[in-house]
Amino acid sequence: MSLDLRSLRQFVAVAEELHFGRAAERLHMTQPPLTQAIQKLEAELGASLFIRSSRSVSLSPAGAALLPLAQGLLVQAAELPALAQAAARGSAGRLRLAFVSTVGYGELPRWLKGFREQVPDVALSLREATLDVQLQAFEAGEIDAGFVLHALGAVPPGFESLQVADEPLLLALSADSPLARREQLPLAEVLNQPLVMFPRAIAPSLFDAIVAVYRAQACEPRIEQEAIQMQTIVNLVSAGIGAAWVPASMQGFQRPGVVYRAVQPPAGLQPPMPRGETRLIWRRDAAPAVWRFVEHVAAQLPAGLPPQQVSKATFSPR
Repeated sequence: MSLDLRSLRQFVAVAEELHFGRAAERLHMTQPPLTQAIQKLEAELGASLFIRSSRSVSLSPAGAALLPLAQGLLVQAAELPALAQAAARGSAGRLRLAFVSTVGYGELPRWLKGFREQVPDVALSLREATLDVQLQAFEAGEIDAGFVLHALGAVPPGFESLQVADEPLLLALSADSPLARREQLPLAEVLNQPLVMFPRAIAPSLFDAIVAVYRAQACEPRIEQEAIQMQTIVNLVSAGIGAAWVPASMQGFQRPGVVYRAVQPPAGLQPPMPRGETRLIWRRDAAPAVWRFVEHVAAQLPAGLPPQQVSKATFSPR
């Protein structure tokens, strides 16, 4: 058995009019074909939908139970074209967005608020995840876009991307450290500090860039403790475990007992001091809602970043 929309419309018309003649006029058809259509529907369902007499028509218990369901299905069917058009424009659908913790201390809250106001019919789900976890989630089809942190220029291959931040690394220090009394520190004076570092696996390009600076000065970093999240790293700094290299945006995380200091390299340092680059990444074949979010972010990039063209050729939001 398969019910089509025409049969449901005919049933609903008779159920709402409780008169075959008026229902036929409403449907722009004659009464005999409508009567036959209802009889056929009743046969397919195996139940009488109406109680008929020579003077009246009323709904049977089966008809009364079916009516609200049929009305709802017809409303949903009428909404399908608009829903499909909205999804094609990126103003409906879903966006599963991952982000590294550092971007949460920058513009991300404002971008999310603006996007929700602009396209409220896009279902937005958020997931905090490091670069390595995001790449696995992309592979598994679990996320649609993500903000990732890496060394400047080390964009993960195989993705479309939008640069949203380019920032220096600062040294997070315990406020009790003698170095904390100075606003800027020579590189040579910080190389012997014990470090709290993120594991290489979660941001290999940034990890390697930091290690390269130490090796350029003929030494190795003293990694006392590893931690994954930047907030945890800063909390360990406050506990006196060691200092930590963090993106400048982490200054938004004001932990008592921690100060952030710029580090001055010697002239001509090669490789140069590392910088953290945050990019929004997504697949080229992403849904229109993803491209809508990308364009929303691109339109609000902080001053100082180069203009970036991100519009998909086949996507023109309205």
